[in-house]
Parts: sequence; structure tokens; C-alpha cells
Amino acid sequence: MNHKSKMKVYYNSACPVCKAGIEGQMDKDSACEIQWNDVHKENQLASEVGSDLEYVRERLHVVDENGQLQIGFDAFLAIWRNSPSEVWKSKVFGLPIIKQLCRVSYNIFAAILYKWNRAKRHW
Repeated sequence: MNHKSKMKVYYNSACPVCKAGIEGQMDKDSACEIQWNDVHKENQLASEVGSDLEYVRERLHVVDENGQLQIGFDAFLAIWRNSPSEVWKSKVFGLPIIKQLCRVSYNIFAAILYKWNRAKRHW
């Protein structure tokens, strides 16, 4: 029996940047089944990953194809790893030094974007 792996993505559609990024990703092929979970529309979904709602609003969360929780930039790597047209991104940006720089950059960007969304009262 051929059973396709599954991933769960937890994102915040109230953030226009996050929403656009996720909607673009939804249109791409994936090597595994992806369940898209919008924590803005269903706040209780944040508890599925054991995180505070505000933290899930700030940073992308993914339960990858192996059942492991990936947060922030690592969540993007998990999505790209399973997207045939973006596997190259997971390989290049997953290299040790590049990955560390991307994590730091993502965390800074996510914190600024979160504060901007709060100031704009997107939720």
C-alpha cells in the first residue's frame, strides 16, 4: 500500500505578508499531503503544536512529514523539502552557515512583522 506522508502547516492569515506567502505555497505541488491550518480563523489550532497563539501568529509552524515540529525558518525548509520545484531551496538554504544566517534573519523579520501587524490591529 502506497501511503502518502502528511504535513501540517500553521500560519496566520491576518498578516498580509504571511497570507500571500502561504497562498502562493498552496498552489505548488508537494511530495506529501499538506493540511493548511489558519490560526487566525481557528485560534485553538495553536494548541495542537503546544505553542501560545501569539507565537504561532509570529512564526510559521509546521509538523513535518516525520511528525517533527519545525518553527520559523526550519518550517520553510520542511515545506521546500517536499515541494518538487523548491527542493533546491531546502538544499542550498539548509547548508550549515547559510541556515544559521537565514534563521537569524527570519527571526528578526518575523519579530518586526509581528509588531507591525499588532500596530495595524490586524488581529
